[in-house]
Amino acid sequence: MEDEEEDPAATKKNSSYNNNTDDFAIEPCEGIEFESEDAAKLFYDDYSRRLGFVMRVMSCRRSEKDGKILARRFGCNKEGHCVSIRGKFGSVRKPRPSTREGCKAMIHVKYDRSGKWVITKFVKEHNHPLVVSPREARQTLDEKDKRIQELTIELRNKKRLCAAYREQLDAFARIVEEHSDQIAKKVENVVNNLKEFEPIERELLRSKQDAV
Repeated sequence: MEDEEEDPAATKKNSSYNNNTDDFAIEPCEGIEFESEDAAKLFYDDYSRRLGFVMRVMSCRRSEKDGKILARRFGCNKEGHCVSIRGKFGSVRKPRPSTREGCKAMIHVKYDRSGKWVITKFVKEHNHPLVVSPREARQTLDEKDKRIQELTIELRNKKRLCAAYREQLDAFARIVEEHSDQIAKKVENVVNNLKEFEPIERELLRSKQDAV
């Protein structure tokens, strides 16, 4: 009896993806399972860098009950077409170089009842040359991560600066309040002193009238 030869495609289908070196070499196909949406994203991101294009996180479908993401598409950054943007008075602005070429390459992953995320559709072919080298694609992502890190640090510094300004403003308000209280007390003392002199003033007036 002859041994049946194992079908490589069947081996991939319904296989579970793990974040290791061997799995990074797998080409997407329907049925591959992931532990999470992020794991699927990491898988396709690595595939895009190896093949020579930049991945884009695309549309998703959410649950109507709790808003939980049930399905997601990851595709090529050249997906879709740029639409002309008209200016305030209807004139078309000067177009910028477009990176969109209507590329259909993508994977569609769906949350399964088993708790896994499964590839339900895979479009392999690109309608444009894969001119971006893996290194350049990785560099693009690294630059984005670096920019995000820089903005995060800048935001943290701004928050600290705002907190310092708030403390100074509160301290100034306390000083103004203390001075206001002191001035109010002084005014009150002056008023009380004037009231004390009123009987004396009346007595002096009577004395002058009697002398006359």
